[in-house]
Amino acid sequence: MKSLTVLFPACNDGGTIGSQVITALQLLPRITADYEVLVVNDGSRDHTADVLAELSRRYPQLRVLHHDCNLGYGAALRTGFSAARKEWVFYTDGDAQYDPHDLVRLLAVGADNYDVVNGYKIARHDPLHRRILGWLYRQVVTAAFRLRVRDVDCDFRLLRRSVLDSLHLESATGTICVEMVRKLQDAGCRIAEVPVPHYFRTYGTSQFFQVRHLWRIAAQLAGLWWKLVVHRAAPRAVPVPMVSQ
Repeated sequence: MKSLTVLFPACNDGGTIGSQVITALQLLPRITADYEVLVVNDGSRDHTADVLAELSRRYPQLRVLHHDCNLGYGAALRTGFSAARKEWVFYTDGDAQYDPHDLVRLLAVGADNYDVVNGYKIARHDPLHRRILGWLYRQVVTAAFRLRVRDVDCDFRLLRRSVLDSLHLESATGTICVEMVRKLQDAGCRIAEVPVPHYFRTYGTSQFFQVRHLWRIAAQLAGLWWKLVVHRAAPRAVPVPMVSQ
C-alpha cells in the first residue's frame, strides 16, 4: 500500500476520539511510510474540539476539519472524503465501537486486488433495542436496494480514493452508507468482505438508530430508493465476486 488516509468522523466523541487517533498514529507506520490521520469534527458540543486541538499540537500527521454546526454523519464523511490526500482511504467512527488495529484484517485480503474492503460485524454489541433496529434496518435496505454486502451499516471500510472521487454522494445522514454501497456496486467495483469485532459504546450516544428519528430515516431511504433503484440514477450494477474471510 503506497499511501493511506485514516478518517474519523466525530460528533460528541470527546471521551474516545483521542484514543482512536493515537491508536491509528501508532499503527500506521507499520503499514506505510506515507499516511495521514484526518478527523472531521461535526459540530460537537462536548470537549471533542479541545481534545483534537491538543492532539494537533503534538502530532503533525493529524489534520482536523470542523463543521461549525452539526451537519450529519454523511456530511462529515463527504467532507473527509473530499479532503483526503492519499491513495487509499480507511474510515471508522470516533466512538471507539471499532478498533483501528483491525485495519490489518482488511489489508490481509490483499487490498490492492480490490477497490473496496468492507467490514462486517462478528457480533453487534449494543443495547437490545439497537440490535433489533439494526437488524430490521439491514434486512429492509439490503432487499430494497439489492445490496450484495452482509453489513451495510458496518462503518469500517477501506476504499481507493479514485473510486470515492468517481462517486457523487449526496446523503447528509447515516443513510450515506446505503447510497455509497449501492453506487459502488453499480460502478462495478471489486469488493471484498472481512469480519471485524464490534465493541460496546463507552461514551456518548448514537446519532442514527434512535426511535424518534425513524420517520426521518424512512423518508430519506425512500428518496434514495426512488433515485437509485426506480430511476436507476447510477449505471446498472455489474455482477462482481464477493470475497469473505
